[in-house]
This record gives sequence, C-alpha cells and structure tokens, in this order.
Amino acid sequence: MRALRKLQSGKSELAVVNVPEPRPGPGGARIAVFAAGVCGTDLHIIDGSYSSRTPVTLGHEIAGLVDAVGDDVTEHWIGTRVSPEPPVSCGTCEWCRTGLPMHCPDRRSLGSGLDGGFAPYVVVPVRNLHRLPQSVSDSAGALAEPLACVCNALMDPGVIAPGDRVVVTGPGTIGILAAQVAMAAGAHTTIVGLDRDSHRLAIASKIGLDAMSFDDPENRRDLEREASGHGIRTVIECAGAEAAVAWALSLLRPRGQLVQLGLLPDNASVCLSGAIMREVTITGRYGSTPASWYRAIAMLTAGLVQLEPLVTSVLALDAWMQAVAQSQAQDGIKTIFDPRLP
Repeated sequence: MRALRKLQSGKSELAVVNVPEPRPGPGGARIAVFAAGVCGTDLHIIDGSYSSRTPVTLGHEIAGLVDAVGDDVTEHWIGTRVSPEPPVSCGTCEWCRTGLPMHCPDRRSLGSGLDGGFAPYVVVPVRNLHRLPQSVSDSAGALAEPLACVCNALMDPGVIAPGDRVVVTGPGTIGILAAQVAMAAGAHTTIVGLDRDSHRLAIASKIGLDAMSFDDPENRRDLEREASGHGIRTVIECAGAEAAVAWALSLLRPRGQLVQLGLLPDNASVCLSGAIMREVTITGRYGSTPASWYRAIAMLTAGLVQLEPLVTSVLALDAWMQAVAQSQAQDGIKTIFDPRLP
C-alpha cells in the first residue's frame, strides 16, 4: 500500500512510499482509513520540533472501518465505523491503570511513534477503538480525536458550570471545538480571533457561536470593559501565542481560571505576578483519556457539537504538499486526507 511517511528525523519532507499492508496481531484491529486529519502536531513533526521515530507514517486523527481483527478479538468489530485513541500504552503501569495512558512511560502514539493513518490501513489495539455515531460523516469522523482532547481539558473533571462567562482565544479546530463544548456546558461563550481569521470566525458564527475579531477596537473595548467590571470566569487559550496568554490573564476575575490548550514556543515568556495576586488557576491538558473519549462520543451522539462545518477540504495522499501548505497558512480550519482517493 502507499503511505505518507516521514523518512528521516529532524526537519525533513514527507514522501508517499510503498509499504506492506499491516495485519492485526493478538488484541489488534485493522482500520480501513476513510479520513485522517492534518494536525498542528503533524506540522511540528515535519519541521522536527516534535519528536518521532522515523521512518513512520504520520496521522493520529483517524476515522475508518474495521476490516480485520486478531484471532483473539471478536469479529463483531468487523464493519464498524470507528475512531481510535492515539496513545498505545502498556496497559499495566500506574498511569494506565488510572486511565491516563498519555503518561505511560512506554507509550508510543499513532503517527509519531507508531505508523498512523496517512495510509489506507492502520493497525491499533482493539481497546483503543471507539464507535462513531451514524450522525457523524466519514470526513468529520477524524475530528473525534481533537474533540476528545478538548473534553479532557474541560470536562473530566468539569471546569465550566452553567452561567459561567467564558472567552476562547484562537478560532482554529481546538478553539472552535472548545467554544462548542463550553456552550454545551451552559456557559456564555465568546470566541476571539484576528482579522486574518475572518473565514474561521464566520464559520464559528454560522454554527451559533458568538465570534469577534480582537483587531476591532470596539470589540476589544467591550470585552475589556466587561472584564474590568465583573471579570471573566474562564479563558480557554487556544492560540498558543505569548500576547494571547498575557491578554487572557488580564481578562480574568480574581480566582478565575486560564485553561491553556495552545502550545507555546519553548522560549515564551509570560508575567504571572498579576495572576498570582488575583489567585488565578492555570491548567493545561495533554492529549486525551479513555474517559474523555466516552464524553466526546456522547456529545456527538446527542448532537451537542458540530464537526462537519470544520472540514475545509478532503484531499488524496498525493496532494500532501497542498495539505501541509493549507495547514501552515491556516487556510480554512481542518484539512482531511482520504487515502481512498486516487
């Protein structure tokens, strides 16, 4: 089969190459991939700033159809539409037993440590599978994974209560999903971007979110005036920029909370003295957990979160340079590979 792989460590280009079709071993299932999303992590793997075990097939936002299972796995899985948890862990250590496989010292994740979904087939442990609701389209199924990451940060345990005032910075995939989850939890939620995010903000507005540009002085004044009065209970920072973090902290009321989801550069510098004096809580989460996946699937089943509007384009693996360029330029929201396309 043909797979989109990173062949060398460090900063290096990808290549579509021929590799053997994988077969599921004990406890495993093979997914015939119909959608795999391009994530910011994939871009960092390409530029060498996120570690990977090369050569490796990229792609951890995966959806597909189970078409084969290991000898010890029930065949009831065959024909099921699924999305898998990316971390493949030992299953027996302290972190695995407490439902936190991302912290397993032996963890290897799909798309970086193990071959991922930028290929027609990927093999995963059957314990990593989650059934997709029929209401979720094939292409949108790849966004179940980022939704599970958002649920890990916001819902398990819950950090948002009905009536809370919430601001989300950064109208990318994670930001728009976070705003939808916050709104579903009963919060009065606003998502903020820049003028260059006008297309993304328009999509956010179309799915019912209160969306505004930070570059509009009137919008910024209104939000800062609100913050100076009652203050903002929670800011979910998804832009991953120093200036966004500093502004987010300035909005918070005493004992408010910053949920930091955007990854900052290693040399980022943020002053925390004001946050400490106002007793602000700062939290961050990495990846997903089995519990957050169950939460995400439940929200999709109930129709509380929309994924389809976030899908900008669906491309063949051979169009990977276009997909990477779109993602790097933040052109649209989510670019999806469909390995079935010629």
